[in-house]
Amino acid sequence: MIIGIPKEIKDNEYRVSATPGAAHHLVERGHRVLVERGAGEGSGFSDEEYAEGGTEVLGDAAEVWGTAEMIMKVKEPLLEEYGYLREGLILYTYLHLAANEGLTRELAARKVAGIAYETVELADGSLPLLTPMSEVAGKMAVQIAAHCLERMNGGRGKLLGGIPGVLPADVAIIGGGTVGTNAALVALGMGANVVILDINPDRLRYLAEVLRGNLNTLVSNPRSIAEAVRRADVVIGAVLVKGAKAPRLVTREMVATMKAGSVIVDVAVDQGGCVETTHATSHSEPTFLVEGVVHYGVPNIPGAVPRTATYGLSNATLPYALKLANEGFLKAVGGDAALARGVNTYKGHITYKAVAEAFGMECRPLVELI
Repeated sequence: MIIGIPKEIKDNEYRVSATPGAAHHLVERGHRVLVERGAGEGSGFSDEEYAEGGTEVLGDAAEVWGTAEMIMKVKEPLLEEYGYLREGLILYTYLHLAANEGLTRELAARKVAGIAYETVELADGSLPLLTPMSEVAGKMAVQIAAHCLERMNGGRGKLLGGIPGVLPADVAIIGGGTVGTNAALVALGMGANVVILDINPDRLRYLAEVLRGNLNTLVSNPRSIAEAVRRADVVIGAVLVKGAKAPRLVTREMVATMKAGSVIVDVAVDQGGCVETTHATSHSEPTFLVEGVVHYGVPNIPGAVPRTATYGLSNATLPYALKLANEGFLKAVGGDAALARGVNTYKGHITYKAVAEAFGMECRPLVELI
């Protein structure tokens, strides 16, 4: 198979979809790998490193897209890349379609086989291709919040961990999954007071057993969220509904009860956000104020630490890329239920129920199309 690795063009997105080692592995298995010149530079990988292992380095994005049978990316195609989409192309990347109607309709209209990293799901419900980036985003969310709390950045001027004789900051984390757990690890490690809210009491029980520090847990409901938000210096939105648009759990009225200079980091913004007052921003202009509260809404948080993030992502996505390349799309998704769940669009149809429901579109099960 011919596999293309284009350079990411999203604002300050420095990750690349495959390390040189991963690209070489594909070449060693008999596949042709094309990488756009400079695609790996943001992650510290030179064109020479790719070329040494037999990867072909091309200077033109259009040539990479136009020649490849499968495109491996990090982020969803932007408007400037829509012209590269074509019937029969396998697009293997993060898509987050439930928050992007335009791209959803474009992929369907152009009959692209769209495989979303974030919906590849194992039998136990885990998301192997989303997990490493959720770990990065969760840990970074606390670093970001600490920075935003600084007075020169619009925050309250409060040190997250406090000092002896001075209280630490209060951090409310909404969602106890991978993002929330990693956020809690860092926040607790910095000495903050942390409360995690989740709808699953068993998950809260587990977190209370394994995390150490100033931790409290609450079953998530509108009343407990409202109280936690009111008290918080930092709110981290870590809600995930697999493949679906994030529920709006924090209302504008709740935000209005927060102290001026408090901080919201909505990690769920790539799925539409779980805070009513958030919207997607960029690494170039990451924050804005609503009700006197600093909002951070960058949807590609791991792009800020591309060296770590690229290794983590590439380690996870390579086995499925190999399966697709070795077996072809039909055999690969037909024989791997986890990979099949990753297919969001195929032959002009939406094949992932939550995405179709987000826009009132028809969902055609993949099994009917292959």
